[in-house]
Amino acid sequence: MDCSEEVSAIETALKPLSGVRGVRADIVGSKVSVFHDGKAQEADLVRAINTTGVKVQTGEPSEKGTLTARTVFVAVSGVLTGIGMLLQWLGLKDSWAPDAAFLLAIVAGGWLVVFPKALRSIRSLRLDMNVLMVIAVTGAVAIGEHAEGAAIAFLFSLSELLESWSVGRARKAIQALMQLAPDVALVRRDGQTVEVPAADVQLEETIIVKSGQRVPLDGLVIKGKSAINQAPITGESMPVEKDRGDIVYAGTINGEGSLEIQTTKTAGDTTLARIIRMVEEAQGQKAPAQRFVDVFAKYYTPAVMVLALLIGLIPPLAFGAPWMDWIYRALVLLVIACPCALVISTPVSIVAGLTAMARRGVLIKGGAYLEALGSLRALAVDKTGTITEGKPRVIEVFSLGKTTDEELVRIAAAIDSHSTHPLAEAVVRYAEESNIEFPSAEDYAAKTGRGAEASIDGHQYFLGNHRFAHELGVCTPELEERLAKIEYQARSVVVVGHKPHADCAGEVLGVLAVGDAIRPDAKEAIKRIHAAGISKVIMLSGDNTRTAQAIALQAGIDEARGDLLPDDKIEVVKKLKSEIGHVAMIGDGVNDAPALAIADVGIAMGAAGTDTAIETADVALMRDDLLMVAEAILLGRRTLGVIRFNIAFSLVVKGIFLFLALLGHTSLWLAVLADTGATLLVVANALRLLRPARK
Repeated sequence: MDCSEEVSAIETALKPLSGVRGVRADIVGSKVSVFHDGKAQEADLVRAINTTGVKVQTGEPSEKGTLTARTVFVAVSGVLTGIGMLLQWLGLKDSWAPDAAFLLAIVAGGWLVVFPKALRSIRSLRLDMNVLMVIAVTGAVAIGEHAEGAAIAFLFSLSELLESWSVGRARKAIQALMQLAPDVALVRRDGQTVEVPAADVQLEETIIVKSGQRVPLDGLVIKGKSAINQAPITGESMPVEKDRGDIVYAGTINGEGSLEIQTTKTAGDTTLARIIRMVEEAQGQKAPAQRFVDVFAKYYTPAVMVLALLIGLIPPLAFGAPWMDWIYRALVLLVIACPCALVISTPVSIVAGLTAMARRGVLIKGGAYLEALGSLRALAVDKTGTITEGKPRVIEVFSLGKTTDEELVRIAAAIDSHSTHPLAEAVVRYAEESNIEFPSAEDYAAKTGRGAEASIDGHQYFLGNHRFAHELGVCTPELEERLAKIEYQARSVVVVGHKPHADCAGEVLGVLAVGDAIRPDAKEAIKRIHAAGISKVIMLSGDNTRTAQAIALQAGIDEARGDLLPDDKIEVVKKLKSEIGHVAMIGDGVNDAPALAIADVGIAMGAAGTDTAIETADVALMRDDLLMVAEAILLGRRTLGVIRFNIAFSLVVKGIFLFLALLGHTSLWLAVLADTGATLLVVANALRLLRPARK
């Protein structure tokens, strides 16, 4: 498959079949997905597809033979056209030889592709560009313009061949991803090392990866130490040191050491396999520009056919104009109106952009999100794990009243041992490092965006942020002063105390000051994001406002909002969308899921380590590198610019030559050259996206 007419023909052939609920054809992947109720038979589906001229292949797909045959026929058509023109130039215009050469050139040019496609379209009562070309060629021969008919057949078949080649190039860029992981793995079974297909390796088996080999499956290092080149997955330029307990990914390249790895994913579920599936599925999600082109082409071709018919008939019949002149103009109109350039430019641009970002470790789930990246005007970012490193640690302990520091940490760790929040893990880790034993709290209850409460030794305690202390009514002037000093130092506060209940008024026992270092590249990343055209960057945090603002100031962020619950983050994103326009949200793909969903584009950081992040976000950064955000935005803008240029260029060229055709100032030669030239230019422009942008 390499053109939209084939997609339309396949959909037309399959949808009437019993049990078929939907059809999705992917040009670049050369695949057709059929959604059915289970009653549809595979043989019937294959037979229906084969009637369209597209052949279903079994086994390893190959285009080499078909392209070679097409190349030969196109070359023969070109040579025969040249021979015919040479014979005319030698003064043999009145001889049968030039016309014979031109007629053979027409047959060679249209035999394999154009004529069969046109015939199938006519049988199914559809008009496409192949029908337009056949009518134009037939008309040219009928009025004695054999040379121009041959030129149309040759140049159009050449254009189709080059279009097929360009789609094949985009297809190979995706297939290159599939070849990253080796097909076999060295597995330790029954005390021996055997080579087996990677697809047959089970979970928790031990595989051996020698120096210089690619890792066949995702897993954990259980023995050995080496530097791994993770560029195929995360886009990182420098190898990453891997030791016992570290995660490795299928498709990455082992360095000098030898590793023993316990598999954590089967071949079909590795991070690389998920990336490939996402890139393939993304092609099926049409971008707004592509949907516009598809609808436009659907009505455009029949409209042009009617217009050409009117131009060929009305002037001679109504005004006595010369028949040959106006029939010729109608034929020129048919040729120049062929929407090849318009139809092919958008999908090739989208696939090139998606593949280029996948190579850099940025997964984009569809053309719509790639376009949306190019339209972004504002960016909302989570604090913990995005602007900061996400590895907070307890800096200071402030006990109040008669409570000792050790008792304060014991209570806090007992409650936080039930939570996986980064701040909670920091408190538990501090208690363990300080050799402070803590009991298991009972009746634990998390308070979203605030903290938690639980029962310890029969007493009810709470633990949480500044906002939670206010809501419980236990804030005092002394506590406010203490919290203000901590928050101005860009540290988070964990307030610990007795929870008010029954006749107990409650009290604050102390405060833990938790620090989370800002990422070293955060300031540069925000600077590049602004340079990429983002007018406003706002940080959203459940932490207190003073801490959020202090960190935002260090990172160069325009605005910070603290003390936010998940619902509050949604409202901020909605307000940004109404005030500024297209908004993206960056988070971890789990805790910020509501805000990620409401934003025009949800971006997950460090998705290589979390399956949930890959599934949740629209854009997944495979490594914790905020600098990739600016690169993704810039590529989105490049892609959007290429698409807009290609559409505008195609329409302008068509408009100019349609106008010239109506006035009689162009010829079939120029028409077909303009159509072919426009197609080649927009495809070449789209394929530029596969190359990195110049710095």
